[in-house]
Amino acid sequence: MSTPRTSPASLSSPAFPWAGLFTLSALIFTSVTSEWLPTGLLPEISAELAVTESQVGLLITIFAATVVISTAPLAALTRNQPRKKLVIIVLLVFVVGNLLAAAAPNYAVLVIARIIGGLSHGLFWAVVGAYSAHLVPPHQVGRAVAVTSAGATAAFVLGVPVGTALGHALGWRLAFVVIAIIILALTIMVVRILPPVDHQQPLATGEISIPLRKDRSVPGVIYVCILVALVMLGHNLFYTYIVPYLIGPAGIEGGAVAGVLLIFGAAGAVGLALAGLLVDRFPRSIIPVTVALVAICSALLGMFPAEPVIMFIVIAVWGMAFGGVPAMMQTRLLQLASPRMRDVGSAYLTTSFNIGIGGGALLGGILLDQYGVISLPYVDAGILGVAVVFAIVGGELLRRRSARVAAVRDQQPTPPAP
Repeated sequence: MSTPRTSPASLSSPAFPWAGLFTLSALIFTSVTSEWLPTGLLPEISAELAVTESQVGLLITIFAATVVISTAPLAALTRNQPRKKLVIIVLLVFVVGNLLAAAAPNYAVLVIARIIGGLSHGLFWAVVGAYSAHLVPPHQVGRAVAVTSAGATAAFVLGVPVGTALGHALGWRLAFVVIAIIILALTIMVVRILPPVDHQQPLATGEISIPLRKDRSVPGVIYVCILVALVMLGHNLFYTYIVPYLIGPAGIEGGAVAGVLLIFGAAGAVGLALAGLLVDRFPRSIIPVTVALVAICSALLGMFPAEPVIMFIVIAVWGMAFGGVPAMMQTRLLQLASPRMRDVGSAYLTTSFNIGIGGGALLGGILLDQYGVISLPYVDAGILGVAVVFAIVGGELLRRRSARVAAVRDQQPTPPAP
């Protein structure tokens, strides 16, 4: 029986855990691909199940709403369970959800499959979101998160575009079967490769346990979660319906949609690489700058949908700017959260991501039906503008609070030596 490994922070020269981090990255790849697969297959699913495209978009909302409702309770119920064992169980549930989606005879069964997927997805991110921080010392957290978050970017670069192309060529059901097979193979890799971790934070000698709600890092966690919800709300009300936009106002042929998504994802890989280099050096400024760039790109897509050259350039810049945002948010949370708040903070971060994802898909579907797809990029840009203001103002308030707490702590008398 393997012994849980302790935090590398306690070792003098810990080796960077590439194998474990790449395994986590592969898991994130399949998770994100599974979540977003309906986005690229809206027309096919809509036609076969005889539902509207906005109803297919609602599958994203249902998936995300399940994550929002279930993540925190499931994380609390499983907080004492070994992390590696929990990852394996969650992956097996993922397999069941994707196979049920592939076999769904009607829309109602597909909804049930998405709920099962949402249950596993929420707990998956609550565990995996903090796993990398348990594998590396604090000064390597940004680098580790960039490695694992490469899986999310790879899902946009390869997973969603390839799944879209596969769905166009062979049917959307086969795409879900392929995802299930990949997850099953990765489960075997987890058993053999992923190192176990000790995620419990022991109290120091003489330290008194306090409720998590009184932890000094709670305001920072709340700040990041609100920011994530705003950014994902704006981004996803447009991105969920990017295929109708490309086929409609942009005039892209259906067979070329996967290629456009590939451009977006490939640019996202560049953005992720830049995020890994910059987020530890500029933790406060890099996020509002990046989100502002995403907002500008969204507005430009609304203004120039029928200009192919402008559209392709803007989509590439959009992908590059947004590609690093999830990793930046995860890194910022792990930087601000105390060690014992990391798992709980990751659970709430997952909830916030999916509030934005589900809310964006729902709001986008309403706008799509009422005002048409061309309204989406403008609303997207407006919400992201609000997120930029919140990032700057909230970040400054958080900095001042930290300075006050540090000043009070420095003024406290040092206890006499025994």
